Amino acid sequence: MAYPLGTVRTLLDTDHVTPATRQALQERLDKQPDWQGLTLRFFTPDEAELLKQLTARLLPQPADREQIDVINPVDHRLAHNESDGWRYDVLPADPDAWRMGLTAFQEAAQAQFGKPFTQLDSPQQDQLIGQMQQGTATGASLTALQSKHFFEDMLAELVSLYVSHPLAQEEMGYVGMADKPRWDRIGLNELEEREK
Repeated sequence: MAYPLGTVRTLLDTDHVTPATRQALQERLDKQPDWQGLTLRFFTPDEAELLKQLTARLLPQPADREQIDVINPVDHRLAHNESDGWRYDVLPADPDAWRMGLTAFQEAAQAQFGKPFTQLDSPQQDQLIGQMQQGTATGASLTALQSKHFFEDMLAELVSLYVSHPLAQEEMGYVGMADKPRWDRIGLNELEEREK
């Protein structure tokens, strides 16, 4: 059950949300993408466009809503050499892994279709995405295991960034950010009075 457009912004202006939660969610709302004025610190413009198209295939967003930016947070994290503290032993550190992984998408696209990933049609992109996920992409310089693990890491990060955004939570019907009052009605499709 999705909430009506604007529910999160309305909720943030109430006493149902703690100040710390309000600040965190407001920062996410304020950081909407400006694809024309994208200031990259890690990704090249070509890498950012590739990642934008990958994200559109993996996490299609409703056309009638603001688009949620998941590229800038990854770019920021990699530019500052931040990580979650672990990695697969077959992959290098995150910045190098992302460069290798995105390069592998381009290599596979060139080898199989004779053009960059960003110039492929949707079925071709989906085919390559599936191959990278399975570790079977012809022409990619990654081993099968590297390909699988990079894809897993990339997808996990993109999904995590997406679902942590208040607009995605609104679309999913989640208003758990209203963390100040208690939640008594927790059954399936039960709504608190403040949710109606």
